[in-house]
Amino acid sequence: MKKSNFHHLLLIPFVYILSLPNAIFSAQKPNILFLFADDQSYDTVGELGLTDIETPNLDRLMKQGTSFARAYNMGSWSGAVCIASRHMLNTGRFIWQAEAASKQAEEERKKGRFWSENMKEAGYKTYFTGKWHVRAKAELCFDVATMVRGGMPNQTPEGYHRPLPDGTDPWSPYDPKFEGFWKGGKHWSEVVADETLKFLSEAKSHVGKKPFFAYISFNAPHDPRQSPKSFIDRYPLTRIKIPKNFLPQYPFRDQIKCPHKLRDESLAPMPRTKNAIKVHLQEYYAIITHMDEQIGRILEELEKSGLADNTYVFYSSDHGLAVGQHGFLGKQNLYEHSTRVPFIIKGPGIPGGKTVRNPIYLQDAMASSLALAGIDKPNHVDFHNILPLAKGESVKSPYSSIYGAFLDAQRSITHKDLKLIAYPAISEFRVYDLGSDPLERNDLSKTKKGRKIIGKLFPMLIDLQEQMGDPLDLSTSFSIK
Repeated sequence: MKKSNFHHLLLIPFVYILSLPNAIFSAQKPNILFLFADDQSYDTVGELGLTDIETPNLDRLMKQGTSFARAYNMGSWSGAVCIASRHMLNTGRFIWQAEAASKQAEEERKKGRFWSENMKEAGYKTYFTGKWHVRAKAELCFDVATMVRGGMPNQTPEGYHRPLPDGTDPWSPYDPKFEGFWKGGKHWSEVVADETLKFLSEAKSHVGKKPFFAYISFNAPHDPRQSPKSFIDRYPLTRIKIPKNFLPQYPFRDQIKCPHKLRDESLAPMPRTKNAIKVHLQEYYAIITHMDEQIGRILEELEKSGLADNTYVFYSSDHGLAVGQHGFLGKQNLYEHSTRVPFIIKGPGIPGGKTVRNPIYLQDAMASSLALAGIDKPNHVDFHNILPLAKGESVKSPYSSIYGAFLDAQRSITHKDLKLIAYPAISEFRVYDLGSDPLERNDLSKTKKGRKIIGKLFPMLIDLQEQMGDPLDLSTSFSIK
């Protein structure tokens, strides 16, 4: 055989391999399981020791992976904060760009600018179940979408302004007659878990074909906060502790567009009573513990399927919730309880039991998953890959400061342990040192230290607004000397 012909024959296998479909190569990519809660504040994971709550499966996930102690949502252009959070997550854009994208969400999807579309392009089979609340059809965004739910289970008139001042309560968290999470006959958190188990069973039979991207979205612990009676019974009112930053009512609630008539705020009577807050916390903890049990079922099935070793698990929530803190019940404010969320990553190369204290946004999950899929970050994606932080390859956050916004009524900046909240309608500041005052109980704005912090952070907030494309001009409301 001539030498030239021999070399030609050697090249044939390589030419053939390079011509194989992308799906075969994509089989080597990791699976991605994104578990998403609704309204879960950062402090409601038992392992943290910040709240007397039982979350054994989230505790285990924390021990097996890396958690981020300061993961934030930017806020919202809408009273329904989850809409803004989920559009930021699925478009990859910062808040004001995401608002614009949300108005033409279906067009964005068609142009391949949705998280799920990016994953499809990378060779992933995409799956969704649960709460969507994005202005594009989930059935078109994902290869498979089952049991797609709306923004929240239905509430009933008896579910508001309760418990009554005399201690009676017309509503029950475990009586199916009030529907909500019980509508359809089975609790929605259990339905989400059941649907996920079906998908994982199917995914097991497709090993070697396509990796999967599964977006599993619970409605829990959003109100109506319902769970089986056995879970309520775990939290007798004698066990519930009133938050140290409890207030009967917030002094500027109307001026910051968070009045008592706001839907979230009208769940309990005003002014707040300690008994009412205990009842709402009882139901909040119970539905989180019930959801944790469903998460345990999912993680157990992932292990049994043999897929766990090549799967990255992300866990987070779309925003937090006050439930009595600072006089609020909802999340339409910029305090830590409402903007900070749990954030955990577990997977190959991710250290176990590690906590990262660098600030991030929860929507960084999207950019991080794209990196795992081997996708160069698209130009429209503003959020960042935080896997280097999780793996210990970097000690620097992509964000020097955290930005917060709610409508045109509230703005905030958190820089290291210092935090400034601005209320432009009344030219009022709130200033906190989170290092010494993590529950934001001691407003420093009228002190010498506070004025110095304002002088430092307010110009930084103005710069952040410009970077974000914020339409609100704070300089017309405040005069800083």
